[in-house]
Amino acid sequence: MDRNREQGIRLMTQTKRPAPHPEWVLMYRKGIPAPKIAAGAGVAASVVRYHLAIAAKQDPGLRQEHQAAMPVPPPRVTDAGRRNLASVLAFHHAEGRLPVNGRSPQESALAGWLTRRRQQAAYGALSPAYAHALDTIPGWRDYPTKRDADAARWQQRLAEVAAWLAAGHDWPRHNKTEDQAERTLGVWLHTQRIDYRAGKLTAAKEKQLDDVIPGWRHGRVRRGGNSRGGSA
Repeated sequence: MDRNREQGIRLMTQTKRPAPHPEWVLMYRKGIPAPKIAAGAGVAASVVRYHLAIAAKQDPGLRQEHQAAMPVPPPRVTDAGRRNLASVLAFHHAEGRLPVNGRSPQESALAGWLTRRRQQAAYGALSPAYAHALDTIPGWRDYPTKRDADAARWQQRLAEVAAWLAAGHDWPRHNKTEDQAERTLGVWLHTQRIDYRAGKLTAAKEKQLDDVIPGWRHGRVRRGGNSRGGSA
């Protein structure tokens, strides 16, 4: 019997098979892909896909069940992922918060990478190497909002100004200084004074400022003992 005749007979046999074939549907439902089912049955993959298409019309949730049942690939750790991990850890150490979208291209990129790690963690597919390192950051699995990030940064700046004063420095200046660290703290403190005078500073923040860095409203003192009246 020649090859063409064999194929013809096989196709005729296949067309007589009731569709959808229950065994193939069950295998597909368990996550086995159509080509593998076809290879095991000794038929063309197109025949299996035809049966599965009919089954999917009868049961619209079939393909979702197939996807859910497919084995999860082992978590991977790439060189780029290691660099992003190190950057996230360094960012948290420097800023006292996690990166969020919308502040800068670099921060947004880190925020996007961290979001994907949160998704993997939720599905149990996060690499243990990532999980072990990121779990050193409290609450990293939660999705931070911009308000959360702003509140964390405010608390961080308050602590930094307190540490600056405890080190023996005068009130940090927001101008007339070459020290970028001092300027950063000075701008933050100057903003708190502006908000206070405009009635925009919340009572809770005002109390924290009074408790942690008393005298913050006045700033440096001129020679002769007169205050600069709130200047940084």
